[in-house]
Parts: sequence; C-alpha cells; structure tokens
Amino acid sequence: MKQEIIQGNWKEGMSIPTEASLCETFNASRVTVRQAIKTLVDENLLYKVQGSGTYVSERMVSHDIYRLKGFTEEMGELSKKTKSKIITFSMQEPPDFIQHILNLSEDEHVFFIRRLRLVDDIPLVVEDTYLPVSLFPDLSYEIMLGSKYDYIEKKKGFKISSSHQQVLPIMPSESIRELLRLEEGLPILKVELSSMFTDETVFEYTELYFKSDEYKFTITATRNG
Repeated sequence: MKQEIIQGNWKEGMSIPTEASLCETFNASRVTVRQAIKTLVDENLLYKVQGSGTYVSERMVSHDIYRLKGFTEEMGELSKKTKSKIITFSMQEPPDFIQHILNLSEDEHVFFIRRLRLVDDIPLVVEDTYLPVSLFPDLSYEIMLGSKYDYIEKKKGFKISSSHQQVLPIMPSESIRELLRLEEGLPILKVELSSMFTDETVFEYTELYFKSDEYKFTITATRNG
C-alpha cells in the first residue's frame, strides 16, 4: 500500500480501495489491512474522513518535532531521495551567544556549516549548524555531505539523548529566500535547536529554515488519566 502511494499509483486526495478489495489484492486478513491503514495514517500518508472514507494525503514532507532525527534519517523513513549541498564550511570564533549555548571557553573555535537540504531535487531546508572543534576535530566537508548524526553516533561513538527546539514564524532573509526558491513575501518557519549527549554536554546549535509550502510540522499529544 505504501508503494502504491510512493509510486504515485494512488494519487493525492484519492479515496483508497475498500478493506474487502485490499484484502483480496494483498491476500491479507481484514485485521492486517486495518493495521496497515492505521500505520499509514500515523505516517501521514493517509487520512480518514468520518463517515466518508480514507484518502491519500498531500505529499508534503512531515516533520515530527517530538522525534529527534536527522534530516537524512527522517527522509529515509519516507523513502525519499535526499541530497545535501554545502554552501559554507568554515572554522571560526563563535558569536557570543553560540559560545554561551555550547559552554565554550574564549579561545575555543567552532565549525560553521550551512547546508541546503533537498528532497527529490527540491530545496526544502536551509540548515546552519555550529559544532565545537574540540569535540569534532576530524569533521570534514565530505562528512557533512552525508548524515551528521551518523558521523556523531557511529564514527565518533557519542550517545545523543535529546534536543531543545523553538519554532518561530519569520520572514526569510534574501539569501534564505533565494536558496529555497521562495516567492517574495512568503513567511517560513525557523527552528532553533540545541542538542545534547547523555552526559548533558550540548554538542550543537542549529538553525533550520523550512520551506513552509512543502513542509508541515506534526505534534502528537497524549492525555493522561
């Protein structure tokens, strides 16, 4: 069913086949089909309309702010082809607020990396990241073409625990607007993010600029009691 959506056989807004038809098509029980539909609804690939049926969602990219995942990992789960274009890669003295967030001494430097993140060759996110040189002395241009979190966890062996995120609606700067190919006057969402290891060391500060007409944010709230 997921492949039908990804390959475009089930179009956006289309009502999916009945459960009976899906059972026959996939030679599956009704319980299995219902669970599959629920899973695809949870992944925002399908949505239900009470009293009407189940439909294929718009193909906007969904970002769950309650899940700490890198862009490459998140898009991989959606079977999307990703690419990173590095706009800036430099070592520099950190601005005062970065020095404070990363708890750096006055003589410590940071890597600053601006990356344009693309999905299916469509620019979706501009990412500005600051990483302490002391933690990642071997960081390179080539590494940042791939997954930052893969490098941190698998190559460096650090354990990432959590991040603090703040979401802000803003008007983009001209440079951000040009990178994301935005129409003039279109607002975007900016996420300010600081992440830490299990020992509570803050290892990154990142500002993410999301293309709002291609990207949506999802929040799953639970009620206790």
